[in-house]
Amino acid sequence: MTARVSLPDASNAPAGSTAALAQIQAAFGATPQMFRAVANSPAALQSMWGAFGALGSGVIPAHLGEKIAVAVADRNRCEYCLAAHTALGRKAGATAEEMVAAQAGRAEDPRTAAALTFALKLVNDRGQVTDADVVTNTQELAMPPSLKAEQVKGFSLWAMKAVMNGRADEVIELARSNLLR
Repeated sequence: MTARVSLPDASNAPAGSTAALAQIQAAFGATPQMFRAVANSPAALQSMWGAFGALGSGVIPAHLGEKIAVAVADRNRCEYCLAAHTALGRKAGATAEEMVAAQAGRAEDPRTAAALTFALKLVNDRGQVTDADVVTNTQELAMPPSLKAEQVKGFSLWAMKAVMNGRADEVIELARSNLLR
């Protein structure tokens, strides 16, 4: 991936970004380029890292979050995201076979399959889901309101990640399609 903005590290990032970059390095064992790009703005980095942290301690288990992430990465053709989230999914306890299935939006477990289907619906339909989609997902997952909120928040993080990873065309298309409705 060719960087479109500077990619500071802890040694040359703005002072307000260094603490978050150190936390990210400690969490992942490396600092993904997406976070380095966002580090150009301490406010943006704190917002993004805070959202990841908050969702990481939410009701969606890490292995499911990573399965959702690989399905979305595959749909968005983001090889960088696919590689990173596959590794994170394996680290969270998912098998290689489960991650391959999730990449295609499939799972043997009905609740995982429903979560993947809903996440891909959010991406495919650019966040435009119907009441029936939400009711179906709620019934299939026995999904509490907190889980729905986390899935939608995850969609907003997808949009930010898409822009930072050079996939802004997808977010622009989202805005364009919403304006035409």
